[in-house]
Amino acid sequence: MNQYAQNLAVAQAQPSERAAFIRRTYGHLAGAILLFVGLTAYMVNSPIAEMMLGVLGSRFGWLLILGAFMIVGRLATGLATSTANQNMQYLGLTLYVIIEAVIFTPILFIAAYYSSPEVLPTAGILTLGIFGGLTLIVFTTKKDFSFLRGILMIGSMVALGLIVCAILFGFNLGLVFSFAMVLLASGAILYDTSRVMNHYSTDMHVAASLQLFASVALLFWYILQIVMSFSRR
Repeated sequence: MNQYAQNLAVAQAQPSERAAFIRRTYGHLAGAILLFVGLTAYMVNSPIAEMMLGVLGSRFGWLLILGAFMIVGRLATGLATSTANQNMQYLGLTLYVIIEAVIFTPILFIAAYYSSPEVLPTAGILTLGIFGGLTLIVFTTKKDFSFLRGILMIGSMVALGLIVCAILFGFNLGLVFSFAMVLLASGAILYDTSRVMNHYSTDMHVAASLQLFASVALLFWYILQIVMSFSRR
C-alpha cells in the first residue's frame, strides 16, 4: 500500500497546509530547474558535450540513451514517490535532474554554438510563460484534468513509437511533430498540476516537483527545437 495513502490530499487540506505545500513544491521545482541549468552549463562547456555528440552519431546511440533515460527516470520517480524517507525522495529528484541534463546536453550544445544567440533565452522564456499560464488555469478554475490521462498515455505511446522509428529508419519527424509534442507537454502540465493538487498528499512536495519538472523539461525540449528551426530560416 502507498505510504502516502492515509494522508490528506492537498485539495482537502487546510488553507495554510495547502499554501505551504504549494510553496514547497514550486520552491523545489525552481531548485531543480536551477540545478538543471548549472549542470547543463557545465556539460555544454566540457568534453562531455562532444562525447555525447559522438555517441549520438551512431544510429543506435540515441536508442541506448533513450533506454537509459526511461530506466533511470522510472527509478528516480519511484524513489521520489514510493518511500517516506525524505533523503531517498531527494535522491530521486536529483537523479532525475541529472539524467535530464545528460539528455539535453547535445541539443543545448548545438543551440549554444551553432544557432542564433537569441535561441536559448527565447525558448526558455516561452517555456516558462506557457508553464505559468497553464498553472494559472489549473489554480483559478480548480478543474480536475484527470480526464486527460488516457489521451496523454496514447499520445505518449504514439510519440515514442514515432521517435524509435525515426531513429531506426533515419527520417526527420519535422516541425509538425514538434508542435504536436508541445501540445502533449502542455496537456501533461495541466494533468500533472491538477493531479498534484487533487491526489497528492501534503507531504509529497518532492514527488510533485519531480512530476512538474518532467513536464517542463518535455515542453522546453520541443519549444527549443521549434525555435532553432525557425532561427535557421
